[in-house]
Amino acid sequence: MPDAARPAHAPADHPKVPRAKTGVLLANLGTPDHYSYWPMRRYLNEFLSDRRVIDYPRWKWQPLLQLVILSKRPFTSGAAYKSIWNEDKGESPLMTITRDQTTKLSAALHERYGDQVMVDFCMRYGNPSTRSKVRAMVAAGCTRILFFPLYPHYAGATSATANDQFFRALMAETWQPVARVVEPYFAHPLYIEALAQSVERAYAKLDARPEILVVSYHGMPKRYLMQGDPYHCQCQKTTRLLRERLGWEETAITTTFQSVFGPEEWLKPYTVDEVARLAREEGKKRIAVIAPAFSADCIETLEEINEEIRESFEEAGGEEFTYVPCLNDDDAHIAALSAIVESNLGGWLD
Repeated sequence: MPDAARPAHAPADHPKVPRAKTGVLLANLGTPDHYSYWPMRRYLNEFLSDRRVIDYPRWKWQPLLQLVILSKRPFTSGAAYKSIWNEDKGESPLMTITRDQTTKLSAALHERYGDQVMVDFCMRYGNPSTRSKVRAMVAAGCTRILFFPLYPHYAGATSATANDQFFRALMAETWQPVARVVEPYFAHPLYIEALAQSVERAYAKLDARPEILVVSYHGMPKRYLMQGDPYHCQCQKTTRLLRERLGWEETAITTTFQSVFGPEEWLKPYTVDEVARLAREEGKKRIAVIAPAFSADCIETLEEINEEIRESFEEAGGEEFTYVPCLNDDDAHIAALSAIVESNLGGWLD
């Protein structure tokens, strides 16, 4: 084991112990291993069986999930993933981008802390699993782990379930590392600055300025908001701060929610309906869409926004649709993530 040694004053038969370091573990939602039927089914089963995501009683939900949804949805979801798949690397764009983010963040933190910090990433669903990465960090000598869910906004179905899985992973460790969790960063000045710069860059490339910027967030059942989930309020604040940083009038930007699933009412307005209404009722011919709740481009942005939502706008009479990419591994985004990590390492590493 590299960097491992027998503790001073320990008997000769004492096992070697790796040099203590601090782990920074990034976490994102997850990705299937492939877009074919069985990998998609395994991934969707894990995702849709999470009670944080679908909180219906198991006796009611599981028969529907196993017998109906998972018989059909792997085909439709697989086709969607196939349309965006990174064939060169044999993985989804989310996997590629999250790895690139980790590499850049690791380099930035290495400049500050040297070998004291180990940076890696995991997925809540699919691979690499949270448990496998916690195990690897502990084996490498991480006596402290900063867990960083890559969700700017808190939601039970994203941040909370990622945290749940992290703490379940800690339960399996004989010697648990000390742990911290990064709080949501929806209002962090550097995050807002990175968003604003991405909008400015996108607009600078266009011949004609979009008439409105649609800020589309992943949706959730309205019931969750009524139960106390702060996600909706945090999304609204991000939009307001972004507008203020850009120096725009309120009419130049609007907040919507996408990815509706199931029969109950979700947060409104729905992006797919609102872009059509903007074209049909308000005569908007040019719009742009940005998705600040996603730290990396994925199926919900590359396929849903750039295909389904674009089609909804164009079929309603819209003419120019601009998608502003997620922050991904943009330098301003990495600078924001690095600053957030450094702040959260205070007292551990200064």
